[in-house]
Amino acid sequence: MPALRPDLIPARRIDSLIAGHAAATPQRPAITFGNTSLDYAALEAAVAAMAGWLDRTGIAGGDRIAVYARNHPESFITLLAASRIGAILVPLNWRLSAAELSWQMQDAAPSLLLYGDEFAETAVRIGDNEGCPHIAIGDEVTAARSGHSMPAEQGGGTPSSELLLVYTSGTTGRPKGAVLAQPAMRTNATMSHHAYAMTPDDVVLNILPLFHVGGLNIQPLPALLLGGHVVIHDGFDPAEVLAAIHRHHVTQITVVPTILGALLAHPALRDADLSSLRMIAIGSTDVPVALIEAMHERGIAVVQVYGATETSPTAIYQTADIAFGTVGSIGHAGTACEVRIVGPDGKEMPTGEVGEIWVRGDNILTRYWNNEPASTASITNGWFHTGDMARVDSDGLYWFADRLKHVIISGGENIYPAELERVLSDFDGLAEFAIVGRADSRWGQVPVVVAVRQGTACQEDDVLAHFNGRIARFKHPKDVVFVEALPRNALGKIVAAEVRALLG
Repeated sequence: MPALRPDLIPARRIDSLIAGHAAATPQRPAITFGNTSLDYAALEAAVAAMAGWLDRTGIAGGDRIAVYARNHPESFITLLAASRIGAILVPLNWRLSAAELSWQMQDAAPSLLLYGDEFAETAVRIGDNEGCPHIAIGDEVTAARSGHSMPAEQGGGTPSSELLLVYTSGTTGRPKGAVLAQPAMRTNATMSHHAYAMTPDDVVLNILPLFHVGGLNIQPLPALLLGGHVVIHDGFDPAEVLAAIHRHHVTQITVVPTILGALLAHPALRDADLSSLRMIAIGSTDVPVALIEAMHERGIAVVQVYGATETSPTAIYQTADIAFGTVGSIGHAGTACEVRIVGPDGKEMPTGEVGEIWVRGDNILTRYWNNEPASTASITNGWFHTGDMARVDSDGLYWFADRLKHVIISGGENIYPAELERVLSDFDGLAEFAIVGRADSRWGQVPVVVAVRQGTACQEDDVLAHFNGRIARFKHPKDVVFVEALPRNALGKIVAAEVRALLG
């Protein structure tokens, strides 16, 4: 494993690092978005102008700034400007309904809402309803901040200021707003640099939504803090991604399994020039082995990273040097945080035994916004309870089991859907599937396969027979329910709660 270099991220505000790059390498490319290119001098100028304008409008330390837009350089500019003045960025999930967005606006109470033109109608409505000033990203924002400037040395933010407020998906009840501070961003970046052997010469392609901590923090922000080049796409199109890798000499990209599958299935892949691409980070807990091996056959390392919104998100990860030999593992504990596997009694589990992942370090959230009970319940002596289950082997490698909330307790036995899904991953008759628990009068719960057929030939008995001899009998799914499509979130991940709802 490459040596950790904590010196890469000094204990300073993250915006000051951008200012440092602008002074040292002003013409080095920082962000490319469509036909727009910003070198580090231009990026720093935009950050300084934004910070100066925000300060002039009365936004101060601790105030919130909401961004409601598809991927755009303004997300990074606003984040860095917030860092400079000590404000907090609130990225809004554009896939949410107006009612859901309104609740988050009420909870966060931002002093300003920046929005993309494509969301103008909803943004203006919720901004007016919540009494929040709003302005469109683009010419309006550019004109507003023109003539303003706040150099890094004049900023009122501190190296410990809270910086990011990100709402979790909220599978039950209201979503929780995780607050991440400057140390969390720096610590996450340090581990990202280590995981991906990142250097200032790397070119990172960003296609995941920037309202998600994974899209923002797994590779793009760490690359900028190091002086690298980030190419931003505002959505995912496999042909455009393959073309961009060649055109920009992309070296790293973060994906989720659905995106990796779409890239592998696209006809353009056969002739695509991927010679510059040395690493794919995959931000998911359980990735079909077949997808990983298909990329490994092309000599491209697929590196798994595990974490949560509350861990910034990096906590456990592979590195390129072990990725080819540890397929299926989520890697080692992050070098700048601590990880434990804990049982229901709060005691550490023996090697090889499944328990809950707890994480401690500067990368974890400081608190949940306006939710002290949730903060108290989720953090014990600095340890964040992830709600995810895993085991660690004698080599220190972690193997994901399942979400704690997804565990199916059948006849007193714990059944992990992810384990069953891995068994089914090499079955050819299904286009996509998930395994969830269904209430049962005898067993309490039983596992059920919810699937989309690949063609029309596949039958229930074919699916159930695939488990024979591959896994303990008590774990076998008891039923198969065929549907037209599985519900997914903004990152393309299947939403288990909504899958369960399909069962009635």
